[in-house]
Amino acid sequence: MYNVSVSPHIRSQNTTKAIMRDVVIALLPILAFGVYHFGLHALLVIAVSVATCVASEAIFELLAKKPITVFDYSAVVTGLILAINLPPNVAWWIPVIGGVFAIVAVKMLFGGLGQNFMNPALAARCFLLISFTSRMTDFSIDGVSGATPLASLKAGESPDVLTLFLGLHGGCIGEVSALAILAGGIYLIAKRVISVRIPLTYILSTAVFIAIITAITGGDLTVNYILGEMFAGGLLVGAFFMATDYATSPITHAGQIVYGIVLGLLTALFRTVGSSAEGVSYAIIIGNLLVPLIEKITVPKPFGNEKAKGDAK
Repeated sequence: MYNVSVSPHIRSQNTTKAIMRDVVIALLPILAFGVYHFGLHALLVIAVSVATCVASEAIFELLAKKPITVFDYSAVVTGLILAINLPPNVAWWIPVIGGVFAIVAVKMLFGGLGQNFMNPALAARCFLLISFTSRMTDFSIDGVSGATPLASLKAGESPDVLTLFLGLHGGCIGEVSALAILAGGIYLIAKRVISVRIPLTYILSTAVFIAIITAITGGDLTVNYILGEMFAGGLLVGAFFMATDYATSPITHAGQIVYGIVLGLLTALFRTVGSSAEGVSYAIIIGNLLVPLIEKITVPKPFGNEKAKGDAK
């Protein structure tokens, strides 16, 4: 006797709420270090970003007469990821605009959670970078401006790898401490919320392509330089927390590898050839748009299918 049922045939005890709660927990070390390092204004940016995302989703669903979904924590995660991608001293209304854009324009207008074609938080960050470039690239601390580690690397300066690893430098709220990011990423992998395939492929391919491009262009290729590129900027936080977004990343194993390589190539090109020192956000957004094509060419072929007689040769 066989029990016949409709898909899905593989079920899990995980729920959206449980997965999002794990992501929030994984983000706590990053958020805590950001507030400790940058001060209370960073906490204000985080709180405003989360509150805006939750309120935007609830208000949209009330006006559209749809079920309220804010209790699944997905809006909270969007708010947190947007916040960690913002400068610590940014004006409070910047995360408000970004939060509304992320939830309404990118998430809800396309059908809500799982229907969006790009990461809402990253789309909002790119929107803010284009609309408010000077505010989004102001990383001054206590009124003192300074170059970010990536800008210093691009200018040919030698990085202090230990400082980059610990996070004792300027940058966005959640991208400075490689140690805190790795702690959160390891938690997600241990809880099986994400697979190691995308982050590992993304990070390694970025290192390889940066090394190749630097060697071709005659740059100063050293171990410290490569480690600096890995620890500085948004690469690690992007690899573990943004590139792995379920709705906007491939589901096939081969597709995830290809996706990681594409992200690595784009990030390396943006950082080494482009005019900007950073490129993670744009690389992941472009990668999101390529996911349908990546899945189409990497979908496993079924076994046991017979060709139609007309197709036989």
